[in-house]
Amino acid sequence: MGPEHAITVVGLNHYFGHDEARKQAIWDVNLNIRKGSLTILMGPSGSGKTTLLTLIGCLRDVQEGSVHLLDQELRDAPEAVLVALRRKLGFIFQAHNLHESLTATQNVMMGLQVHGKGNARLQRAASHHMLGLVGLSDRLDYLPGNLSGGQKQRVAVARALVSNPDVIFADEPTAALDKVSGVSIVRMLKQLGQERGTTTVMVTHDNRILELADRIITLEEGRVVSDTSPI
Repeated sequence: MGPEHAITVVGLNHYFGHDEARKQAIWDVNLNIRKGSLTILMGPSGSGKTTLLTLIGCLRDVQEGSVHLLDQELRDAPEAVLVALRRKLGFIFQAHNLHESLTATQNVMMGLQVHGKGNARLQRAASHHMLGLVGLSDRLDYLPGNLSGGQKQRVAVARALVSNPDVIFADEPTAALDKVSGVSIVRMLKQLGQERGTTTVMVTHDNRILELADRIITLEEGRVVSDTSPI
């Protein structure tokens, strides 16, 4: 794994099920993903995009092959190592997973509390700043039940970004957003790459944001079938 790469994948295979029901979902994937880049994973439903994302995001055990994430081999890594590594990551899912009893600010603060960063006053200030960046300055104290679907998703984005992660893994992050909001969120991710070196790997079907990607990798039936920028 070169120093310019945040992620290196070699000979990755993955299977679901056991014995006769065993089915291969990922076939011999090899990738280098450069630090600070915005990479999009595309492909039809069932092509293995989310499975690949969860494997390289240390949310699923690596069975065969090698995944290096931030200079750490994930295969057979001890749980304590994986826990420490996850603290350097940000996750944005299609389901926003907000706590319904917490305000927008409190939900975003959780992104800092998990990492043990700063005292409560600093956490609140950082959360307000990040909510402002996603256009929610006027919704700081709103509960999720009083927010639209798109606003909830923007809170989830703010929560993922507030701890300044090294790598962001996003699964359909713009699905609940209108075009303007979706493009603005992806522009922010791209800007973080340019300014802070944050690496983003994103699964999407959203054709509106493809032009913002540094690289588009397409999967079909668990195999990489095209790569716009092999590095």
